Amino acid sequence: MERVALAAQPPALPRLRPLWLPSPLGLLLPALLLAAWQVTTATHLVAPDLLPTPGQVWRAMLALARSGELARHLGATVARLGTGFVIGAGLATLLGGLTGAWPLARRLIDPLAQGFRAVPSIAWVPLFILWLGIAEGSKIALIAVGAFFPVYLNLMAGIAAVSPAYVDVARVLGMGRPGILWRVLLPASMPAYVVGLRGGLGLAWMFVAAAELMGASEGLGFLLTDGEQTGRPEVVIAAITLFAILGRLSDRLLAWGARRLLIRGA
Repeated sequence: MERVALAAQPPALPRLRPLWLPSPLGLLLPALLLAAWQVTTATHLVAPDLLPTPGQVWRAMLALARSGELARHLGATVARLGTGFVIGAGLATLLGGLTGAWPLARRLIDPLAQGFRAVPSIAWVPLFILWLGIAEGSKIALIAVGAFFPVYLNLMAGIAAVSPAYVDVARVLGMGRPGILWRVLLPASMPAYVVGLRGGLGLAWMFVAAAELMGASEGLGFLLTDGEQTGRPEVVIAAITLFAILGRLSDRLLAWGARRLLIRGA
């Protein structure tokens, strides 16, 4: 009886690498890049006013942190990105689910969406400024556009690729279209949806930099322009480094949470 009871227990979930623990192999290339950077600046292969040393960049970050500016700029950037990403991904989820589940909606909506996808991101800037002004609204709208298309395309393709046999079984069980979408199509397309969310988040980070370059008074994008205009390359590189670190951490957080969700739902 003990053997039967043990066999009936659900399999243990695979261990997930903690969010704060990077892969050792993933640290190899950044370490080599940092070493090459140090050697390049120590031997003066590049002029110091063009490429500061890693120590100078680190001291610039510490100075910004001690003055309180770093927290203010980070908070502004993360708030803009979070708001724009939620809006863009939310609209993409609605339209991607609709067009993926119903062919008629796909024929009506997708051609227009594909046309807008081909519009360069910089082309939206004058329109959003005219409509929403140069304050937060235009910046959030630009970020939302960046987050929208990867989520929309991946979710639509993921739902459309679900086997019709699953839908037929759901109909036999008496599910309506909303139930089929919520309980069959969305769970089956979750891996593709997660890929779209990660792609949308990556583009949102790119678009938040562009948004903050068009007239922001705070944020990491503002630090970029401020460092360039005041001749402080260490501030520019510090802002770029912070963009890279925050983008990587947010992507890791999203992937980690999605992996847990997929494993729990399996």
